[in-house]
Amino acid sequence: MAYPSKHYGLRSNGALRVVLVLLAIFFVGYIVGSGLFSKGSSNAASCSCDCDCSQELELIWTVEFINNSYPDCGKHNPEMGEEMQKNAVDLISDEIELQRRVANERLEQTRTLVITARSTSSQYQIEAQKCSAHTQTCEEGRERAEAGLVEERKLTALWEQRALELGWREYNLGG
Repeated sequence: MAYPSKHYGLRSNGALRVVLVLLAIFFVGYIVGSGLFSKGSSNAASCSCDCDCSQELELIWTVEFINNSYPDCGKHNPEMGEEMQKNAVDLISDEIELQRRVANERLEQTRTLVITARSTSSQYQIEAQKCSAHTQTCEEGRERAEAGLVEERKLTALWEQRALELGWREYNLGG
C-alpha cells in the first residue's frame, strides 16, 4: 500500500459523495430556479416581448420551431413581428441565393472544362491527322522503294545473265 489511509485528509469516500451530491442539487436548483423566478423579474435573459410566452425547455431549435413556438410573441409590437418573419424569410432567401451562386459557379466551371476539353480534343485530332498524313507519305515512299528494289533486282539479274553468256565465272573474281 503506497499511501496509508491517514494521508487522504477525508476519513471516507462518503464525504466526497455528499459534496458532489450537494453540488449537483445546487446546480439543478440554480438552473430550474432561474427559469421560474426570471419571468417576473427584469432579467436580460428573459423574453424581450410584452407577451405571455411559455418558458418551456426545448432541446430542438429549428426555424420551424422558433416560428411556431411563440405565435403570440411580438403580436403587440409590429416591428418585432416583422423582424421575426423577416429573419426566417431572409435566411431562406439568402440560402437560395447562395445555392444559386454555387450552382452558377459550378455551371461556369463545367462550361470552361467542356471548352477546354473540346479544344484539347481538336488539337489531338489535328495531330492525329498530321500523323496519318505522314504515315501515308512514308507508306507511299516504302512502296516506291520496294518497286525500285524489284526493278534493280531485275536489272542485276539481266546483267548477270549477260556476263555469264560472255564467259564470266564466279571463281574468276578471286584470281
